[in-house]
Formats: sequence, C-alpha cells, structure tokens
Amino acid sequence: MKYAFTAKNREGVVYSAEEDAKDKLELYAKVRSEGGSILTAKEVKEGKSLVSLSFDRVNTRDKIVFAKNLSSMLAAGLSLPRAMNVMERESSKSSMQKFLRSLSADVSKGEPLSTSLAKQGKVSSLFVSMVKAGEESGNLSGSLIVVAREMEKSYTLTRRVQSAMIYPVIIVCLMIVIAVLLLIYMVPTLTSTFQGLNITLPLSTRVIIATSSFLVTHTLLALSTLALLVLGLVAIVKSSPGKKVFDTVNLRLPLIGTLLREIGSARTARTLSSLLSAGVTVDNALDVTANVLQNHLYKRALLDARLSVQKGEQLSSVFSKYPRLYPPFVSEMSAVGEETGKLAEMLENVAIYYEEDVDNRTKDLSSVIEPLLMVAVGIAVGIFAVSMLAPTYSLVNLIQ
Repeated sequence: MKYAFTAKNREGVVYSAEEDAKDKLELYAKVRSEGGSILTAKEVKEGKSLVSLSFDRVNTRDKIVFAKNLSSMLAAGLSLPRAMNVMERESSKSSMQKFLRSLSADVSKGEPLSTSLAKQGKVSSLFVSMVKAGEESGNLSGSLIVVAREMEKSYTLTRRVQSAMIYPVIIVCLMIVIAVLLLIYMVPTLTSTFQGLNITLPLSTRVIIATSSFLVTHTLLALSTLALLVLGLVAIVKSSPGKKVFDTVNLRLPLIGTLLREIGSARTARTLSSLLSAGVTVDNALDVTANVLQNHLYKRALLDARLSVQKGEQLSSVFSKYPRLYPPFVSEMSAVGEETGKLAEMLENVAIYYEEDVDNRTKDLSSVIEPLLMVAVGIAVGIFAVSMLAPTYSLVNLIQ
C-alpha cells in the first residue's frame, strides 16, 4: 500500500512524503528507523507519485526563482531542509508546493539535493550537475546562483526568438482561415453567376471554383484531412529521423540558419562556462551540454568533443572541426581561454557576444519578415481578385 504522511525529522523540521508499506505499523517503523516521527498518515490510491508530478508542472520561470531563492536562504545560513520548508509555505502554486515537498522529504532523510533533483520528471542535467558540483565543492549557494543565471539567459534567448516568430505565424494562420471562409461562402455565389454567362473561364478561376466546390461538398473531410496532415507533420518532426532532417534543413535556410547557429553557439558557450566555473571537469561539462542542446548535430559535435578532450586534444581544435555549427570566433576565443587558463571566462564572453547578436538579428528578422508577408498577402489577394474578375471582363468584351 502507499501512504501519504507528514513527519518531523531529527532537527524538528516537518515534512511531507509518500511511502510504500504493508500497513501503518510498518510505515511508522520505517520513519522511526530514519530518526523521524509521524504526525499524520493516510492511505492513497496508486497513481502518479508525488515525485513524478512535481517538476512536470513547474515552468522555467518557477525553476529560476527556486534556484535564486534557495541560494539566498543558504547564503543567509538556513539549513537545506528548513529552506525547503520556508519556500513551500511561501509558494502559492500547488505544483511548486508538491515539488518542494518531495525535495524536502528526500533531503530530510539525508539524501543529497542533486540525487533528489535527478528523480524529478523534467529537471535538466545541467541543473543536477551544477547542484552536484556545488555540493562537492561546498558552495551550493554559489552554484545555484550560476545555474539560475544560465537558465535565465537561455530562457530570455528563447523568448526573443519566439517573439520574433509570433507575428508571421499569426498572419499565416489568419490568411488560411480567411481563404477557407472565402472559398466556402463567397466563391459559390460567384460560381452560380458564372454558370449563367456561358463563357470559357480562365484556368485560375476554374482551379478556385473546383477547390471551393470540394470544400463545400466535403467540408468535414477537407478539415479532417488538413488536421491529419498537421498532426502527421508534427509527428514526423518529433520522430528521431524526422527531427534529424528538420535540424539539418533548418541550419541551411537563409537567415534562419545563421540565427540558429548563433543560438547554438551561445547556448554551448553559456552552459560550458557555467559548468566549468562551478568546478565541473571539461569532459563532464561537454557531456551535460550535449544533453542540454536540442539539435542532434550539436549533440553529436559535443559528444565527439568529449571523446577528443579525453584523448588530450584541445577544446578549441574540436570546435574548429565543425565550421558549419560553430563560427571561427568560438574556436579562437576558446583557444585564448585555454592559453591563458581562463576558458570559462572566455566562453562567457562568447555567449554574451552571440546573445546580443541574436537579439539584434531577431529584430532585423521581424523587419524583413513583415514586408515579405505583406507582399505574400498582396499576391494572394491579387490572384484571387483577378481570377474572380476576369470572367466579368470577358462578358463586357462580348457585349461590346
């Protein structure tokens, strides 16, 4: 059976947790053997455990706040269990409370914070590695500040790119909706008019009329097919082979490809810099960074870099092997960092440079996309207008 209970540990800190036990007597014995005493306990139905639910519903912003607040409390002298307890009471989100409760339960039993975080559903390997490095170096507060800063930079970078793409996505969706409405409601009216004219319709007009007739006759089929195509495309992109193709194609697109390369370089440099400054070894830092990045090409390059570094090669020389992923500036700055013993600092400078460049490029991208969209909308409206008006002009010519 599974029991949810609240208990008090040796330090007097109250925590909540779940535990499997044959009955309540066994549960009380387990907690007592760990130096705690149960306050309340009740049986719960089997389902998702407290741990599996915890981090799944905590967004990136909450994770950043969690790292910052925990760092501040530890720096102020609070013990880890007490800091967890304070944050749980102050949190207004049930998802965050569950997350903190599960961590508090593990930490109160003497489990390292990094081990408890590794149990969570969607905690990044970067987060776990930084916390582990902080525990090993005795500077957990400093490591949490570093990981919070890294996550915040990555979050800001992602939001900038998303903001740049919101406008074109909305415009394209509106164009599709308006086109469907015109084909279903407006074109049939014009079609009935054209049928009485007894004239030869232009090819573009016949195509529009045929499309409209199909949509009117098979509306449900057409919409279902469109939905299936979208879902199928999403499934293909999310599949391993599809994602590999998608990643490769995106990096070769004009404008978009350059932007993605700079984003990849910024995230690589930022993550490596954070890990190295926390005391993580270069090969372990490369392994964690490979898990953080989403593009499979970057993952492969970083795993190759890890093997090369283990063989004694310089990190800068590995970056220079992948000019299509990492611009020369990355390898040159890495080489300077290796020569001066300030690799983490140089990588942070690389990250700052590309983050600022991405910010400028996203602004430029928006200014380029907007007129292109306007041109596309104008062409679509022009084709539709000419196709629908051409038969009318043909009729005028016949009358003259």
